Amino acid sequence: MDRFRHLITTALLAGAAAGLILFVVQHLTIVPLIDLAEGYEDAAAHAHSPAAHAHGDAGHVHEDAGWQPAPGLQRIGLTALTTVLSGIGFAAVLLAAMRVAGARLDWRRGLLWGLAGFACFVLAPALGLPPKPPGAAVGDLHARQLWWFGTVAATAIGLSLICRPSGLRWLGAVLLLVPHLLGAPPPIGEDLVPRDLMLRFAALSVATNLLFWMVLGTICGWFQGRNQPI
Repeated sequence: MDRFRHLITTALLAGAAAGLILFVVQHLTIVPLIDLAEGYEDAAAHAHSPAAHAHGDAGHVHEDAGWQPAPGLQRIGLTALTTVLSGIGFAAVLLAAMRVAGARLDWRRGLLWGLAGFACFVLAPALGLPPKPPGAAVGDLHARQLWWFGTVAATAIGLSLICRPSGLRWLGAVLLLVPHLLGAPPPIGEDLVPRDLMLRFAALSVATNLLFWMVLGTICGWFQGRNQPI
């Protein structure tokens, strides 16, 4: 019971700390790109709307997309909350994987586990489905979700097979390649934002998530190694 309580405490502390760092870094680097992309998206919507040309904003029909947070503190606060909660969730997944593997940890080994998490949840999916800002063309949502989950699972299993001293390392390498050989769902429609903005958005998204996973793995490894190694 004490070990389980310690795991939960580690997940809460490490996930909250890493999630808060991710929020701050992304707020400074990625949010300005999102605002810029939304500007291009709105401009394109007005340009393609006959009512907007004839009557201005009064003639533009806005579809009700449901409740959305108001710009300013409400939007920032909810973004921070969801980022921290996501960090706690990923910390729980990472700690569970560490426990199943029976790894003896310190901060250095925790960092390696964090890099593995980054490879599974960010890098491998981004090779086929790079992060995109508002206004960028994307594929079918259901197909993208299936491909993403399949890529995460194949990468996780593939890395575990490669890292274990067994004769199945070749199978692990094959699993790493399979999702990319099958290919991610292609985008539908046209991009409403410049290509250089999309490239900057994708690069910064991957880079900030790399920082997140490094911090998360390091803190998890340090807490577990300092108190009660798995």
